Amino acid sequence: MTSLTGHTITVGPAAVHVRAVHDGQVLAESRSPLVLRETGCPDRYYLPPEDVRADLLTPSDTRTHCPFKGDASYWSLPGAADLVWAYAEPKEQVAAIKDHFCFYRTDVVAG
Repeated sequence: MTSLTGHTITVGPAAVHVRAVHDGQVLAESRSPLVLRETGCPDRYYLPPEDVRADLLTPSDTRTHCPFKGDASYWSLPGAADLVWAYAEPKEQVAAIKDHFCFYRTDVVAG
């Protein structure tokens, strides 16, 4: 757990089955995701690379910086830009999410 001026982030195993779907196509399915909980943000599931259909994704030129997690790289699908991101070198306090994929504008169903 990290806490800076009231901003808290925790990362740990999630005891759920997570599926990421876009336009009816399953992009990822995992029974061993990590859940990242961050102040002011919805819970996010980070899926191990072996559970993601990376062959369907195209690397994007988009990069973002989070002062708490580090620099993220993004992937897209045709007609769906930047719907997946990952941290290749996350900050030490969230090191567990290294190279795990997190899905944004898709349906993520836990259960």
